[in-house]
Amino acid sequence: MARTKGKLKKLRVIPLGGLGEVGKNITVLEYSDNILIVDCGLGFPNDDMLGIDLVVPDVSYLVSNADKIRGVVLTHGHEDHIGGIPFLLQKLNVPIYGTRLSLGILENKFQEHVFDFTPELHCVQAGDKIKLGLFEVEFIHVNHSIADACALAIKTPVGMIVHSGDFKIDTTSIDGEMTNLTRFGELGREGVLLLMAESTNSERPGYTPSERKVGESLERFFTAYHDKRVVIATFSSNVHRVQQIINMSAKYGRKVAVTGRSMINIVSAAVELGYMNVPDGVLVDITEIRKYPPEKMTIISTGSQGEPMSALYRMAFNMHDKVELNTDDVVIISASAIPGNEKLVGNIINELYKKGVTVLNDSVAEVHVSGHACQEELKLLHALVKPKYFMPVHGEARHLYHHKELAEYMGMDPSHIFISEIGKILEIGTDSAKFNGTVPAGIVLVDGTGVGDVGNVVLRDRRHLSEDGIIIVVATIDEQALDIISGPEIVSRGFVYAKESEHLIEQIRVIARDAVYSCLIRGVTEWTQLKYKVKDDLSKYIYSQTKRKPMILPIIMEI
Repeated sequence: MARTKGKLKKLRVIPLGGLGEVGKNITVLEYSDNILIVDCGLGFPNDDMLGIDLVVPDVSYLVSNADKIRGVVLTHGHEDHIGGIPFLLQKLNVPIYGTRLSLGILENKFQEHVFDFTPELHCVQAGDKIKLGLFEVEFIHVNHSIADACALAIKTPVGMIVHSGDFKIDTTSIDGEMTNLTRFGELGREGVLLLMAESTNSERPGYTPSERKVGESLERFFTAYHDKRVVIATFSSNVHRVQQIINMSAKYGRKVAVTGRSMINIVSAAVELGYMNVPDGVLVDITEIRKYPPEKMTIISTGSQGEPMSALYRMAFNMHDKVELNTDDVVIISASAIPGNEKLVGNIINELYKKGVTVLNDSVAEVHVSGHACQEELKLLHALVKPKYFMPVHGEARHLYHHKELAEYMGMDPSHIFISEIGKILEIGTDSAKFNGTVPAGIVLVDGTGVGDVGNVVLRDRRHLSEDGIIIVVATIDEQALDIISGPEIVSRGFVYAKESEHLIEQIRVIARDAVYSCLIRGVTEWTQLKYKVKDDLSKYIYSQTKRKPMILPIIMEI
């Protein structure tokens, strides 16, 4: 058993994101004075996170242990796995290891950020092994909805850890290479201490269909709608999907234009790095689409999740400066709505129907397949790897528990399965594993250029403002004469329409004036007490009259 200076050493597995949620994936492996980070993704805000753009992991534990970090290894280039890297690098200068496409997408993202150092990026490919402190990491090719995705086999002092990353098993993959099941089987024979496997589709029986199935559907629609312009919205990162659209367009004599910033960035990176092959003359700039007949044009767009201000959103609501949709268009939404985005997608579909546009999505046509393993593929991974311990990762609670049940069905000892939470430490020795303590973990909110400057208090105020509005009371007092020099003036926003509620506003002014005078008569001029009295009296009156609780903001100036 591994000991250092007589002390028993354990491997600590600490998820800092990706458990109990979809997205924001980041896992920390720690042994002695060595830390290895697997991925660092971002998440998208919930409906109650008003004004928030992005959610990134709380990495305060890593900052306080910066001298132990040996590097970050990336499984693939999706936002929920690499989107948090620029924010991590704002706090830590750590080396990053990933495949060519993952690093290419990352470098594009870096252009939107400023660092006071040049990020240290190391390119690897499937089959490579790298040594990072006491850890040895092997990259294993897997199929996913983005090229260059890898699982990880991490050799630690206590045993082998296998991290699946996001994967599926596609026997007819677009790039011609199937998930490397052989290597998983070899690792299983050699002995795997812990398997961490994704749980996104653990509720779904059967197998995930091949990406080629989408190509077959697209071919049908290119034939059926030969007289219409085709607009296809899909995930920008799904390079294989975009490649199939380009191939199909070329086959049917169509030009292809790309719109949406992330789509342009990733297609540019993929073409430059050789992950996409575009026949000469097929790709045209979005500004040139009017030069070609609509039936000879395909537009590939962002916005498959209904994101406000995405390219598809702007087209649907007549805000796109280059594309105007009408009855001569067919829109194919080649993606399924991420949980929580259904309403956003529905809004766009409704707007498209109002324009007379033909709409095809996954609910009416086979225009999307998942990039994640369903139950039979997960069972196959478990059967090949044969781990001693298992931790389901990447998913909400129901996904993790379904995956646990799947492992038990495969014959695994329930006491060897660990459903964790972010910040919870799983300690593993060569012959034992148990939860032991927690580290600081949670979320950091990104609002514009501000990272972490919006917290629960600010969000609470935003919710309050959005639900009940605000009343601002402005008054000037003479501290010596104990008198009101001007005001109180009442400004109402989001509470009532002032012109139709003049009596209510006048009453609010009178009560505010009386509240100030009641303090001044008693010789109270301290701002905090004046403010409290005004807020208290107004809150009671407003609630009695309207049953509303607007935010009340007294501004009392002294001369």
